[in-house]
Amino acid sequence: MQTVLSPLQTNALDSTIESKPTFKVLIAYEDFAAGRHAKETYDYLVRQLGSDFEFESQMWSFDVMRNANLRGMAAHDALEADMIIVSSTTTAEVPFGFKSWVEAWSKIDFNALVIVNLETGKPGDNSAPSAMHAYMQRVALTAKVAFFSQPGEWPEAEGVPEILQPAHRASRTSLMMASLIQEQAPASRFGINE
Repeated sequence: MQTVLSPLQTNALDSTIESKPTFKVLIAYEDFAAGRHAKETYDYLVRQLGSDFEFESQMWSFDVMRNANLRGMAAHDALEADMIIVSSTTTAEVPFGFKSWVEAWSKIDFNALVIVNLETGKPGDNSAPSAMHAYMQRVALTAKVAFFSQPGEWPEAEGVPEILQPAHRASRTSLMMASLIQEQAPASRFGINE
């Protein structure tokens, strides 16, 4: 006996088979420069892996994390994210609202495969890892997820105008993250039936 599918059933089956798995990214950023750095990194990552994944992103400012209600919404987004990017200006202390946000999702079984720490430092700032770097690394180690950190200083490329430097930072960071995602993304998490 042969089963014949209607055109509607065939289209539904084709769209299910051809759909790409969704990869959710949450970006938490300290200020405009840090947000821009994270967004450029995310956009580059999408260009590198967009043929393999359907990307979704959420962006949350450290400032809004001072509000308990908004912090709760941001924590919910973090629980669902496959990647958490924290982008900050190299600072001496981790902000209280931000810490409260991290504690809200990191103590629960969250989905993230990787936590990424991006820092927008001042030229010549080659000091020890920042407080944010150390804090996020501890969170990743405790949760047993991959941790990737981009250092605060990016060397100036010879002859490349300063305006192009953010794109250079984004490409270097994203290439490393792209290879990490492809190596560590378990196939079972990205199945057709999910």
